[in-house]
Amino acid sequence: MNWDQIVTKITPYIVKIETQSGYGTGFLFLYNESKTWCGVATAMHVVDHAEEWQQPIRIRHKQTDNAVFLKESERVIFKDWKTDSAVVLFPVGDLPLPQDLIPLLPSDSIIPIGVEVGWVGFPAVAPFDLCFFSGNTSARQIDRKAYLIDGVAINGVSGGPVLYSTGTEGVQIVGTVSAYQANRATGEALPGLLVAQDVSHFHDVATHIKSIDEAHKKKEEFEDSQNKQIENKSS
Repeated sequence: MNWDQIVTKITPYIVKIETQSGYGTGFLFLYNESKTWCGVATAMHVVDHAEEWQQPIRIRHKQTDNAVFLKESERVIFKDWKTDSAVVLFPVGDLPLPQDLIPLLPSDSIIPIGVEVGWVGFPAVAPFDLCFFSGNTSARQIDRKAYLIDGVAINGVSGGPVLYSTGTEGVQIVGTVSAYQANRATGEALPGLLVAQDVSHFHDVATHIKSIDEAHKKKEEFEDSQNKQIENKSS
């Protein structure tokens, strides 16, 4: 798998999400119809404290270091605690984000066990560098809506996209980095497994935003038709 090409492709979509208590990783996955608002996906625990205490957050673009500073009133955060997933919806502003989107794995699809996946993020050991990691899927936890992956997750990488690529479908985002479960069976922290949540919450939010766009469009069409009727009557 040509991971160098995949990392080059995904990098423009990656952001660093900074809060008063720390930071995590996120990625662009959603626009509203007019592309005036965008949706950044991340792990819920990255933004949960800032949202609960109505604190500002900063979204910093990886490639240009451009940033937007968002007060509580300038964003909408859709959280799902069951999957440790969150979407930060905010005006695009000056962020130089790509106009096209990398697709999410379809809701009815599951990646096979044993395949190689990759993920990116800003680990605490190198907080200013976007780092790449890879590993193989070890198990699918259906009730948890998660994958266990034979790989590493370091603080700061939480919320980063988990990537999978095939010759037919190309690059797809299959999940987000949520946690690392170390093996403590002997009382010491031994190599464990990365927990990656699937993209089900992000599909749900995208569907919700699409329904709002459609409602607005129908409202505008109705108002236009009403105005035309009034104009015709007065002419």
